[in-house]
Amino acid sequence: EANPNGWTSGEDNGVLPGARAENAGVTPGETITFTPKPLCPNPIPPAVTVIEAPPFNPIVTNAAHGRLPEWAVVGVERRTHVDRVAELMGSWARALGRSDVDQERWKAAGLLHDALREADEDELRARVPPRLRALPAPLLHGPAAAERLRIDGLEDGELLRAVAWHTVGNVGFGQLGRALYAADFLEPGRPFLPEWRAGLRSRMPHELDEVVFEIVQARLLYRIEMGAPMLPETLEFWNRLAEERS
Repeated sequence: EANPNGWTSGEDNGVLPGARAENAGVTPGETITFTPKPLCPNPIPPAVTVIEAPPFNPIVTNAAHGRLPEWAVVGVERRTHVDRVAELMGSWARALGRSDVDQERWKAAGLLHDALREADEDELRARVPPRLRALPAPLLHGPAAAERLRIDGLEDGELLRAVAWHTVGNVGFGQLGRALYAADFLEPGRPFLPEWRAGLRSRMPHELDEVVFEIVQARLLYRIEMGAPMLPETLEFWNRLAEERS
């Protein structure tokens, strides 16, 4: 049950098709702070020690070259989505001057993040640590994929955390986790708010933190407008981003 990488599950709490980020009712640059309220008992602490990825880890190398694990459950549309995310991640890593090893890690994270997005709900619940099995079905695929990768020998804590939390964010994210969070939201195949998202994409990766801040802000404001709950991990991530700007 114990997970040495410290991740837990997330919620797909993004701006949905038709939602308008510009109608959120908050002045640009204004900081809003939230107090987390756990949605599941005894959440696993997010803080972890990042483990350097081995240069020739076969899981990472295969994914960086477009090869999903045999256990992945990915349909045609989902496959095009993860390919686009991986392409963004690779281009951003190159633009930031990352090493060849890091470029592989970033591309691999993009391909692997939704490896179990279309898996059966019961199978996903069986894959996650017991304390997370009560989570709603849409929240299970990230932790399930991260757990399977860990079991398969992947010891890259930063990459595992990025995959597990790619929909909700995590206070422990470094550049890789933040980039994956942004790439999943900004990849050009998504149909909602195309002009706004294209503008954010054009500022990546050199304005990574600012772009991520704006994405999290839009998602939180949408949830507020809908009267919907939010995971404490997302709120902690928001608070960290806000603190970094102060």
